[in-house]
Amino acid sequence: MLDKNNEPSIEDIKKYIGKQGTRLLAGLESYLEAHYDLRKEIRFPFGNSYGWGYKYSHKSKHLCYLFFEDGAITVTVQIGDGEVQKLNEQLESFTPRTRQQWEDRYPCGNNGGWIHYRIFTDEELADVIKIIAIKKSPPR
Repeated sequence: MLDKNNEPSIEDIKKYIGKQGTRLLAGLESYLEAHYDLRKEIRFPFGNSYGWGYKYSHKSKHLCYLFFEDGAITVTVQIGDGEVQKLNEQLESFTPRTRQQWEDRYPCGNNGGWIHYRIFTDEELADVIKIIAIKKSPPR
């Protein structure tokens, strides 16, 4: 998944991320497709440190990236300064691991940042979905 010159097929992706990763990917995409005018693109956005992944957008609004990991998926979401208060208001409803992900974010702006979250459980996926909804409220 780190060879920029070799775009992976759907079959390659499913084999690489495994059953659990495929299930979590399907759960995320099911939510996104039901709530947004979803645009999905396969990209190699940040070089060999991240490799191939999907970029999800609602119309022209970027929602998140999803990267393919060996047996897993990682979702990267940027929370801007204007969204920090709303996230902080909901922080206690998140799992301890998700709260730690927010504390350990890569800073961006005055208070915002990037969360790079390797998802292992349905609860963590639910938290990521809530974070995406904070970033962009679902229009439907």
